[in-house]
Amino acid sequence: MNLNIPPFKTVHNPLPLFGLLPAPALFGITVVLCCVLLGCNRTAPAPPEMPPPTVTVAKPVTKKIVEWDAFTGRLEAVDFVEVRARVSGYLKSIHFDEGQIVDAEDLLFVIDPRPFEAELNGAIAALNQAESQLKQANAGLENARAQHHQSEAGLQLAKTRIERARTLEAQNAVSIEELDQRSAEFLQAEADLEASKAGISSAEAAIATAEAAIESAQAGVETARLNLDYTQIRAPVSGRISRQYVTEGNLVSGGTATSTLLTTITSVDPIYCTFDVNEQDVLKYIRLAQIGERKSSREVKNPVFLGLVDESGFPHEGHMDFVDNHFDVDTASMRARGVIPNHDRVLLPGMFARIRIPGSAAHQGVLVPDSAIGTDQASQYVYVVVDNVIQRRSVKLGPMVDGLRVVREGLGGSETLVIQGLLQSRPEMTVQVQQGTIEVVEDGLPDDYQPLPPEKWMSRVPDPEPVSGLIQANATIGFDSTLPPMGEAR
Repeated sequence: MNLNIPPFKTVHNPLPLFGLLPAPALFGITVVLCCVLLGCNRTAPAPPEMPPPTVTVAKPVTKKIVEWDAFTGRLEAVDFVEVRARVSGYLKSIHFDEGQIVDAEDLLFVIDPRPFEAELNGAIAALNQAESQLKQANAGLENARAQHHQSEAGLQLAKTRIERARTLEAQNAVSIEELDQRSAEFLQAEADLEASKAGISSAEAAIATAEAAIESAQAGVETARLNLDYTQIRAPVSGRISRQYVTEGNLVSGGTATSTLLTTITSVDPIYCTFDVNEQDVLKYIRLAQIGERKSSREVKNPVFLGLVDESGFPHEGHMDFVDNHFDVDTASMRARGVIPNHDRVLLPGMFARIRIPGSAAHQGVLVPDSAIGTDQASQYVYVVVDNVIQRRSVKLGPMVDGLRVVREGLGGSETLVIQGLLQSRPEMTVQVQQGTIEVVEDGLPDDYQPLPPEKWMSRVPDPEPVSGLIQANATIGFDSTLPPMGEAR
């Protein structure tokens, strides 16, 4: 029987290929295939729409403000005195405790006064001698005047005799010898009169010499007494004294540029704070003064507020005291100075301090937090919400006031401002809003100010005009008294 059986075809089993794969891989392939087969007849659901972002909004703070400009200053003593000896001698005693507060005219050092007492006694003796010489000269003048009167009388007698002798000689009643004798007597009387005049002049010269000697002796007494006073070295100003640089028994030199430095004194109350102002700020102050919004600190005493590094606010209040007359070419800044009361003696020379001076007049300002301000290259902007849509506003900013930033241009104060969520906001984006608040942190600076009245000034009073004695002395020694006085000490 012939059966037509087709030939057998070899079928390759794919299982050995899958057997080469690890079990985790096989499981993953199976899951993918099942998902593909099951999803062929289904449509994938659309993803749900994202809700609009939520931002926190608030209205800007509007209030009366003063833009206080911030500077860093250094405290300096109003008076700093190097106490030096004015006469040379051995240091005898010291009369202060190192580092204590001393008052003006307090006794600090004593130099051995005995040599200067002897010098004063010698000057007094010279003065007494000069006064005695004056008395003697006055007596000589009286004697010379008496001699002059006597000579005048003798001259008158001699004149009468010679006239009588000439009359008798005409009558041949007198001899020629007697006439010659009367003539000689007359000539002698004239000579005696001239000698008495010379005696008066000599006596007057002696008096002038004695008076000059008295003035010289008086100057010597004053100098000696002054040197004796200089042996007691007293505090020229009130303040805190430093340590003693020289101990008792040492020889100190005085009266020269290299006199021995004994100690130093720095004044305590009030105290200066110096700071530097750049050219831009100086020009701003000039422009404000020109339009009458802020008076210049050269003309009025504008207030100054100061705080130390460990103080949160500005508890120390003073006023402007000085503005320099030129810019420093090295720093391109101008030096200014305020004066601050220091009753509690917390402020010390050399300390750094934060200082605030008025940079504007009082005005209605718009304040926003820094978290609401964005920066795009060189410009600043804020986001405001109008009908739940973000809008961008460019702004011009000012300094910090009460913990908030001053917005000079760009906002009117009635806008709805994004204060949180700035990074997720974009212009023309629809957002959901929630109300927030802008916190005002008082910095202790006033919202208005006025220049200090004269009764509250702490600036130094100018020195009085020079005494007339100096001009008289200049005229005496040939100086032109019409010349202006010498330069002031400061």
